[in-house]
Amino acid sequence: MTSVNNDRDGAPRVRVQLDEVSKEIINQLQQDGRRSYSAIGKVVGLSEAAVRQRVQRLIESGVMQIVAVTDPIELGFARQAMIGIRLSGPVLQIADTISALPEVDYVVVTSGPYDLLVEAVCESDEHLLELVSDRIRNIEGVAGTETFMYLKLVKQTYSWGVR
Repeated sequence: MTSVNNDRDGAPRVRVQLDEVSKEIINQLQQDGRRSYSAIGKVVGLSEAAVRQRVQRLIESGVMQIVAVTDPIELGFARQAMIGIRLSGPVLQIADTISALPEVDYVVVTSGPYDLLVEAVCESDEHLLELVSDRIRNIEGVAGTETFMYLKLVKQTYSWGVR
């Protein structure tokens, strides 16, 4: 079953109701994103073609993505930080502007002392300083920032989708 909602740009977005088979397909891909459609089909009782179609629908509807998850440190990005941002301007417009920055990999609108929480991945402390001081703080409507530098990443998971 599907329903249609509009995203914040007003474009229609189809919301997919997940059945147990789709949830298990997601579960299988969360365990191993390279798992073959035929192997998944054996687990869920569908043909390879049927699994391929379901995966395609899940991707097109925005329910899931299949991506390579990397370790930023191994790729030369020694500094990660969460940045709390207070705004005095239009939240979604500023969120879109910050989302376009290449160092930014996560933006969420929040309530409380910060209007946005932004995760940034940088090559160095100097790079992070330039990002926050020269670029983020110069965006019209940014009233203030607070930077929380990561000392150690203890847990990072992407498996919340099928509970």
